[in-house]
Amino acid sequence: MRIRFYFFILIGCVILAGCTGDQKKATNLTNIVKPSAIMDPFRYHKLIEVSPGQYYDVLSWGRGAVDTGSFLILHSDSSGKKYTTTTGDLNGKIVDVYNADMDVDGHPEILIQAKGKDTITYTTIYAFEFYDNKVQKLDFPKLSNSQKKGYRGNDNFYIAEGKFIREFPIYTGSGKDAKTTGQKRKLEYSLNSNSFTVKQLSKDSTLVADKATVQQPVKQSSAETTTTTKKADKKRHKTEVHKKKRRRHHNNEG
Repeated sequence: MRIRFYFFILIGCVILAGCTGDQKKATNLTNIVKPSAIMDPFRYHKLIEVSPGQYYDVLSWGRGAVDTGSFLILHSDSSGKKYTTTTGDLNGKIVDVYNADMDVDGHPEILIQAKGKDTITYTTIYAFEFYDNKVQKLDFPKLSNSQKKGYRGNDNFYIAEGKFIREFPIYTGSGKDAKTTGQKRKLEYSLNSNSFTVKQLSKDSTLVADKATVQQPVKQSSAETTTTTKKADKKRHKTEVHKKKRRRHHNNEG
């Protein structure tokens, strides 16, 4: 009986060891196989938590062409149990997503930066303001003619003190001959009544260059100044002599 008892204990230990080994193998297999972060047809994802329970998942998706597609903004209000979807056509690839409250009204703005490539690299901003039960699309202003002077893309955006800031390098020339000036143009975007206003913060290097080309008055050297002064004195002397002669002649006739 005692031998049989020890035999069953040995069998049980072997079975237990085998199960433990299988669990370790399964665990190791799980650690090795990692699912991809974003699955097709999705290309980009960023989660923004505006406040506790208020989440915005921003995604881009599409099959086929890489530089076109659509974007999704999935708003999850977990406390109110409300879920809304905002979508639109996308031109380019999403580079980054920004969250702000530029008009300080308590309603967040979500700004999507997409980057494309035409004759030059360019940027498109898709802007939305979110309310409790609706979404307002905002028209982001295009660069004016003066702001586009020397522009060739490579924008850098960021939020500073509630403002949306845009910077980009300034170039001279065009096409393959374009060269950077080493300076940047800096623009500040504000929001009021769902309308953007833009203000340039930096001194425009292209305007500075234009002012530098304006011809300045030529300064005379000291020698030229002396010569001019002598000529003026000589002319005045001749005029005085002529006046004296005329007075003397007039007195003789009298």
